[in-house]
Amino acid sequence: MPTPPASAPSTGTRVAVIGGGPAGLMAAEVLVAGGASVDVYDAMPSVGRKFLLAGRGGLNLTHSEPIEPFVGRYAARAEAVRPWLNAFDAPALRAWAAGLGVETFVGSSGRVFPTDMKAAPLLRAWLHRLRAAGVRVHTRHRWQGWLASGALHFTTPEGEVTATPDATVLALGGASWARLGSDGAWVPWLAERGVAVAPLQPANCGFDVAPTAEGRTGWSDYLRQRFAGQPVKPVVASVTDAEGQVHRQQGEFVLTDTGIEGSLVYAFSARLRDQITAQGQAVFTLDLLPDHDAAQVLAEVRRPRGPRSLATHLKSRLGIAGLKLALLHEVLSPEELADPIRLAGALKALPLTLRSPRPIDEAISTAGGVPFEALDDHLMLRAQPGVFCAGEMIDWEAPTGGYLLTASMASGRLAGQGVLAWLAAARATSQT
Repeated sequence: MPTPPASAPSTGTRVAVIGGGPAGLMAAEVLVAGGASVDVYDAMPSVGRKFLLAGRGGLNLTHSEPIEPFVGRYAARAEAVRPWLNAFDAPALRAWAAGLGVETFVGSSGRVFPTDMKAAPLLRAWLHRLRAAGVRVHTRHRWQGWLASGALHFTTPEGEVTATPDATVLALGGASWARLGSDGAWVPWLAERGVAVAPLQPANCGFDVAPTAEGRTGWSDYLRQRFAGQPVKPVVASVTDAEGQVHRQQGEFVLTDTGIEGSLVYAFSARLRDQITAQGQAVFTLDLLPDHDAAQVLAEVRRPRGPRSLATHLKSRLGIAGLKLALLHEVLSPEELADPIRLAGALKALPLTLRSPRPIDEAISTAGGVPFEALDDHLMLRAQPGVFCAGEMIDWEAPTGGYLLTASMASGRLAGQGVLAWLAAARATSQT
């Protein structure tokens, strides 16, 4: 059975948490344990829908790597996110899951999963514990911003509902997978309250390839019909950033009808997206033979092949066949394929030119949102005292691998603690 949360005597204060994803539920857990009366509101018929979708292929809770490289995954926002993770890191998250009766293990990639790989048992145990502690969950309550009176405004199947809590936690997500509840509809309501929200953009997303020199849009019919949906592996990808620094990582990705997607692409998605914004396109460079050095590849390509075709020669000497061979034909002209130096160079550095990220609703997550400058150290909106933010609606991003979920939950925990501290300060002031 889940370990019940330690609870403090009731403070008589009511807190609304809007959004029933991991960040919102974590905030609710902290709040009810601190003595607050908590209502969680969610637009969907049930809470945690994106959490359940993320766990469909195995719930990646967090990552086991040391804290410094872990924090580095948050790139430009690493130092802003660091305090969240110092207070609730990967080991703390694993201990929290164990308290719900969910044991975890570290996979070969360093990623951390529940032993049964499933999200649903963890979510059920979590909701059971929250309800047992007194948290009230209101589904099919779609937030519509604030009324002129300052009350929270919801629409429900039964009509309009208002609430006037002592404090509010917004955990509304970004704008990806709108059908699961994260649609970004909250942006104008915060803007009306003086919060300059950074535009929401796709993160951990796929990309479409650029038109060819011949004017063809995307992949050839041959490549798309024969190989769409297949993985490209093993490869090392590299991207050069605006400062000229080259970033490299080994892994795999998937060919789509219009371009590329998958874990290796997601690892570079922020840099690729920003490069496309600045320059109109980005280059994703592939080392198709990461276990061979350049000299070895050139020597094998130059080796006389006699009557054998180029395809047979590359397969026998370097193991290049199938999708990797098709990508060479997609990018190189017949003259370049016949040039050993150009061919060997492409095998070690094949450039895929990308023209646009896929639409935001297809992305795993989003960048943009409430800037850190609009929040205090406890994640309260400076322009709206008593309103706190948590999770993906804040302007940070991270690659897949457990980093998104860990930071979302850590931010929810911090927001919950911030609410309790703010309410305690308000009570102390009223009593003096």
